[in-house]
Amino acid sequence: MDRKAIADLIIARLESEASQLAEAFATPGRIPSCVLNDVLPAEMTTHIGSAFPQSDRMILKRSLKENKHIAAQMDLYDPLLEEAVYAFQEARVLELVAQITGLAALEPDSNLYAGGISAMQKGAYLRPHLDNSHDRDRQRYRVLNLLFYVTPGWREADGGNLQLWDEGPTGTPRTIPSAFNSLVIMLTNRRSWHSVSEVVGEGRRCCVSNYYFSRQSPDAEDYFHATSFRGEYGRGLADKLMQADNAMRTAILRSAGGSIWRNPHVYVRPDENGA
Repeated sequence: MDRKAIADLIIARLESEASQLAEAFATPGRIPSCVLNDVLPAEMTTHIGSAFPQSDRMILKRSLKENKHIAAQMDLYDPLLEEAVYAFQEARVLELVAQITGLAALEPDSNLYAGGISAMQKGAYLRPHLDNSHDRDRQRYRVLNLLFYVTPGWREADGGNLQLWDEGPTGTPRTIPSAFNSLVIMLTNRRSWHSVSEVVGEGRRCCVSNYYFSRQSPDAEDYFHATSFRGEYGRGLADKLMQADNAMRTAILRSAGGSIWRNPHVYVRPDENGA
């Protein structure tokens, strides 16, 4: 199926649950978020999961902060994956998500800046962090994450679950299982600390990731920060090292913009001349 046909199915599910999703997203006292189950027909989602490349064909990001495989250069893989990713960027999908979240002027992530697909297998993790505040050119705020999980039979006990730190990185996280055929919509701002628990089961936890941007700050005031990591529960030497690293990178990027470093995680397409 092409992206429009997939988007039509996503739209039907969003419309059927719109009021419940909006209520969940607006729940006070926590990071705004909601979960849509049974997003697509199960057979279709299984096909999407099966289309994921082997991890050695993806980019490994491994450090004190994270351990996962990612990919954004979608033309290297099964075309179904590109269609699935961009289905979430169809205009009507954005319109419905805007209605559900109450966020205005949402724009898609056409360059897949930190979006695309990810795979996490045994031992993989993502420490508590804030996503970088802006797009690659620092013209728009990153305001929403959409995470679509596509691994059949994945259990909460397998790990690899999304954790939302509603009270900040020194509090206790709220767990959202990375359940097959479910979609998480979550706000990303200066307080939306989130992580992925270590994968302890066999197999791979696969995810289709999309990000929405806006020229309007989700906090109604200007701010800027690099991707910022913390240690679990704000403890230990690792936490202190990460805080120092966060401050240094944010300061450098704020003063130098994109002249020193630009995130290479984007979908690079051939130019009009085929170069």
